[in-house]
Amino acid sequence: MDVVLVVNSGSSSFKYQLIDVDASRTLASGLVERIGEAEGRAVHKVPQDAPGGASTSESERTLPIPDHTAGFGVMLEAFAEHGPSLEEVPPVAVGHRVVQGGARFFEPTVITDLVKINIDELSSLAPLHNPANLQGIVAAQAAFPDVPHVAVFDTAFHQTMPPSAYTYAIDRELAEKHRVRRYGFHGTSHRFVSRAAAEFLGRPVEELRQIVLHLGNGASACAVDGGRSVETSMGMTPLEGLVMGTRSGDIDPAVLLHLQRRAGLSADDIDDLLNKRSGMLGLTGRGDLRDIEDASEAGDETADFALSVYAHRIRSYIGAYAAQLGGVDVISFTAGVGENSPDIRGRALAGLEWFGIELDPERNAPRSRVARRISTDASRVEVLVVPTNEELEIARQTVEVVAG
Repeated sequence: MDVVLVVNSGSSSFKYQLIDVDASRTLASGLVERIGEAEGRAVHKVPQDAPGGASTSESERTLPIPDHTAGFGVMLEAFAEHGPSLEEVPPVAVGHRVVQGGARFFEPTVITDLVKINIDELSSLAPLHNPANLQGIVAAQAAFPDVPHVAVFDTAFHQTMPPSAYTYAIDRELAEKHRVRRYGFHGTSHRFVSRAAAEFLGRPVEELRQIVLHLGNGASACAVDGGRSVETSMGMTPLEGLVMGTRSGDIDPAVLLHLQRRAGLSADDIDDLLNKRSGMLGLTGRGDLRDIEDASEAGDETADFALSVYAHRIRSYIGAYAAQLGGVDVISFTAGVGENSPDIRGRALAGLEWFGIELDPERNAPRSRVARRISTDASRVEVLVVPTNEELEIARQTVEVVAG
């Protein structure tokens, strides 16, 4: 049994899953949060069918958790008390989500001291994520010193983009000096979904031209040609591209200069505006798309207009990526919004029948946790809903690296 512990670490929390890679099954999962606060919280969940699991499926503790190292100690106690026993199902490795790998890391990488130095140096490109990811790595290595640790980078899948796709048209020397280029994110999800879509269709991923739409609070589109990312909507940071929960997505750069000059906003003010007070929150005052959809159905014109803006941007990217790919065989919706919102899927694809995209309203309406087709049988383009599983993808890549 190839068992991998997958860790996704933030600055004051970390999530984890213990995954049986061979069976594609989660044996346990948990969250340790409010690290460094007066009172922290730890939740540990064990599926009822997991080997060695306790009869109760969920346990919760509140206690001081001063740092990530202490947090991993709490996690180990949860495994010992509630199962599954790490002695009976020991992880062969620990896989870590790392957001920014820059142009240096284009595949999952065994973590060495040099790799940690590189992750730290790349923190200037992801100041909110890489330092926190590194904290988790250091704490996990202390908790599991005898197994390899592997970094799986959000940006790695997009390292196959051609230079024409990742280059910004600014002064070349300035861009190179400060590593200004498009990197893309959500790569682990885009890789997983593009392969899962091919498996669902029973076709080799190498022969498919795909558009993957990862629509959650953060959102991105990806053009996948033969299993390789050739274009993606997020850029140097996760701000570029689609309209998101609190992020603006694409915007004329001159707007920022205008706000600086006319509204007196500082660089930090603009950063806060575009990342935390824009997107659907900025358009409606609501951050949760489910609330916005409910308001739209109740006749709120502002909410309905915001959904139109959201869908318009998605539709624009579908057209652009179809052109870049020279046609498209498959469009897949994934992540929280993509998997659960028939309305957004319908709005995003409205008017694309001329392109060979025909949505079946009856197939589109139900919610389900399994991959499914939502296009008509006559549609030239297969339209799918494919639940993403980034943790399983990280675990799979970790095993591949460890196995050599």
